[in-house]
Amino acid sequence: MTELEERLLGELLRISILDPHSHINPHAAASKSLDDLLGYHYYTELAHSAGMDKAPLSAETPAIERARSIAQYLPAIENTVQYSWLMEIAWTFFGFDDRTITPQNIGRLFEAAAANTATPDWEDRVLRASGVERVFLTNDFDDPLVGFDTSRYVPCLRTDDLVFHLNNPRTVERLNQATNSTVGDANTLVAAVGRLFEHFTRHGAKACAISLPPDFEPLPVDRTDVDPVLRRLLSGATVTGDEYRSVSRFVFWTLAAFCAQFRLPFDLMIGVNRRVYRSGVFQGQDLFDQRTSLILYRELFNAFPQVTFPISVLTSSQNQELVSYAWIFPNVVTSGHWWYSNVPAYIEPDARARLTAAPATKQIGYYSDAYKLEFILPKFNMYRRALAKILAADFVIDRGWTEERAIALANQVLRTNTQRVFQV
Repeated sequence: MTELEERLLGELLRISILDPHSHINPHAAASKSLDDLLGYHYYTELAHSAGMDKAPLSAETPAIERARSIAQYLPAIENTVQYSWLMEIAWTFFGFDDRTITPQNIGRLFEAAAANTATPDWEDRVLRASGVERVFLTNDFDDPLVGFDTSRYVPCLRTDDLVFHLNNPRTVERLNQATNSTVGDANTLVAAVGRLFEHFTRHGAKACAISLPPDFEPLPVDRTDVDPVLRRLLSGATVTGDEYRSVSRFVFWTLAAFCAQFRLPFDLMIGVNRRVYRSGVFQGQDLFDQRTSLILYRELFNAFPQVTFPISVLTSSQNQELVSYAWIFPNVVTSGHWWYSNVPAYIEPDARARLTAAPATKQIGYYSDAYKLEFILPKFNMYRRALAKILAADFVIDRGWTEERAIALANQVLRTNTQRVFQV
């Protein structure tokens, strides 16, 4: 890095982290062992891609043996940024001083991790060392939301099951139990969803969220039209694919309406195909394709101008469209660098396009998508390094901005926009 980039990065590292999307379990937020970290799907899917058999990943395999099995394939992924996250965790949190993780030293790292994670204050130590102030969760719709500090771990209502799995009797059973109701038609379904919003907002929820397939098109569906279909579906009868599509659209539109009523942003994570690689490891089966277009969401954005929609897309090819929608629609916000776009080669050009084309107030710079607290620091640091390069080249050098002005822009996309959009 240049001296200018290093100075800017030094200031960016001082900005405390508000992480607006994660998969952290607030009841077990930090890792218990190295096994928890190596079990992050990035490592299991990369190792599997490099030739590792899935058998050592079974729950019956002792944790140290799983670690040794994955370590055999770590040399094949040393080139990846995901590997660099693991090394930064090892250096920062576990006092590991080797430059690589190998089958020969994995045992020593395993023991160092065990010694640190066993301390009673481990979670607090990780949060302090990472500069993390708040972490947004991904809560199932039937989560009771008790037993954790909601000012530290902010609830978020995840709604995929309601929109896409209402044909599963277990989903309906969970909804009935969570809302103390019996859902049997359109009216009772809407009432139950309303109770979910009441429950979540009462416990400090600040957003609703969903991941969406590339061919989903949200459109309004009249309650009287969908009611007979819902009655048959909820009674256990079979419905056609087109009929179930109308149910999904009705539920989705209902969620958007409640977001408007309860003044919650609606996080849309658009474009994921589930179970593409059916023989993949757990969470290592999903991919994207090029069919996704935000034109499918035009009716939604027009119908709910009072709802803010933070949008995540999976590819750089979709980024230009996202930037354009944030450029035009007041209620569309660019959000993070999701999944397959979450490497510096894509983050830097995507973030540059956003910063130089869309209003600064319309950007949520980054979220970790982490499953354990330890991953928040290296992932945010990856983004901050890319951001420092953009600020140096495009703003300080090209436009003559002062370094203080560039840092203020960084603070806006990293922190103040998150505070305003999610009201935290």
